[in-house]
Amino acid sequence: MLQIDKKKCFIALGEFLSQFSLDNSTKNAAVKNNDLYYDEFLKLIELSQSHNGWFTPEQVFFAIQSWAEALTEDNLNEWLSNYDFSNLRPKTVGLILAGNIPLVGFHDFLSVVISGHKVLVKTSSNDQKLLPFLANYLISINPEIKNYIMFTDDKLEHFDAVIATGSNNTSRYFEYYFKDKPSIIRKNRNSVAILTGNETAKDLEYLGEDIFRYFGLGCRNVSKLFVPKDYNFDSFFQAIYKQKDVIYYEKYANNYDYNKAVFLMSNFKLLDNEFLTIKEDNSYSSPISSLFYEYYEDIQILKNRLEADADEIQCIVCKDHFENSIPFGETQKPKLWDYADNVNTLDFLLQLS
Repeated sequence: MLQIDKKKCFIALGEFLSQFSLDNSTKNAAVKNNDLYYDEFLKLIELSQSHNGWFTPEQVFFAIQSWAEALTEDNLNEWLSNYDFSNLRPKTVGLILAGNIPLVGFHDFLSVVISGHKVLVKTSSNDQKLLPFLANYLISINPEIKNYIMFTDDKLEHFDAVIATGSNNTSRYFEYYFKDKPSIIRKNRNSVAILTGNETAKDLEYLGEDIFRYFGLGCRNVSKLFVPKDYNFDSFFQAIYKQKDVIYYEKYANNYDYNKAVFLMSNFKLLDNEFLTIKEDNSYSSPISSLFYEYYEDIQILKNRLEADADEIQCIVCKDHFENSIPFGETQKPKLWDYADNVNTLDFLLQLS
């Protein structure tokens, strides 16, 4: 099957996904195969929280809309413009996916299929429904693409390369088990924000989105703030107040109560607004419902520190100080060319042939 056909399949998928939003899902008669898939997808979205308690309709719709915005002809052309897959000899690439946020492994799936390789997917037990549904929609657009897509519930076998996402602990297992295969092994990463005290109220409001989207479960969620000495958190708390309803979600509230109790029993000094605790801490990975912070005095020293810790950091959010930093409010809106862990998946896939 020609590369252009696969691109058209994903463009059609983007048009399909564009119909679905939290407040106004609207069926578009011009979208292909809607009679077979539209109502079924709405049902699946509604049932997602029963499959994974963190996958509330709001979070699933957000993920779907993000992919709808990404899968346009212009975006796909820009992403693929520097690549020629016409002479690629198809290999089978195994994917071991995480399940922390909805469709978190879709970029790897997209990359493998659109490059011309075959994908063998082992989904996470926390996200087993959404990606297979979208794969079936792609097959309905062009049945030939079925030859490039496989799912398995068992141990990965009969593959030529692997992309595996997990924790720091599971990565050690992956590195051993896949030592004889070309691989991308992803570990724990966290995102940080750097504040100067000169941020606007809107900047800090957008930062709230970077912190609370997907309940903070993603590697692109900000889990750590760097703030100048004597920083006053009042403006920050005021700006993120619009996120307060997160505490009414039971799973989040349980984490908030538990982690706050643990911190208090350990006599840690906390800042608390009744739905988020903030704790001074040197580490990057804060528990759900909490945020770590650390003071800095010299921005260059901080730059050096973050460069040294690059393997632990997914995104740096700030206004102007860092190369390749992300604006406030944009961490959960990556472009197709924003690669996890800064490892270019298309380069990896091209080298396999």
